[in-house]
Amino acid sequence: MNKLSIAIAASLVLAACASSTPAPIKQDSQSASPLQTGAPQTGVLSQAEIDAQALAAQTRDLHSIYFDYGTSDVKPEYGNIIQQQADFMNSHPGDIVTLEGNTDERGSNEFNLALADTRAGAVRKVMLVLGIPSSRIKTVSFGEEKPRLTCHEESCWKENRRVDFVHSKLPR
Repeated sequence: MNKLSIAIAASLVLAACASSTPAPIKQDSQSASPLQTGAPQTGVLSQAEIDAQALAAQTRDLHSIYFDYGTSDVKPEYGNIIQQQADFMNSHPGDIVTLEGNTDERGSNEFNLALADTRAGAVRKVMLVLGIPSSRIKTVSFGEEKPRLTCHEESCWKENRRVDFVHSKLPR
């Protein structure tokens, strides 16, 4: 075999090995994440879904409150998280909490800022009912400006519709 034939054969082998199309990732039913609950099982996940599941696993304990699209209603399922936050505030009298309101990317900037503010305000009201003084609760609206995930599908958008609890010390 001459050198040209060897070079062509080697190039073809390398090109075949360097395919840019990733193999589909399959998931068995035992490792299904809460993000897939209720979703039809296709056996193949998009990269956005994989990223969303990884983030959800990492941030499960960050104590965020999540919202449905276009709403600011605090779901009853988040009552325990808000109660834990109130308990923490009661046991740390030198702390304040900032409730950071967020939305997904859909909607105008003005609408998203207003919705994020309303979401933070809704969580604030629950904290007030639980006995946290208003002087120790701040709210801020980030709208769509602080996403956790940046893909353009529901698996990412639902991670971005949230209020985050951020603790800091009272100024002296």
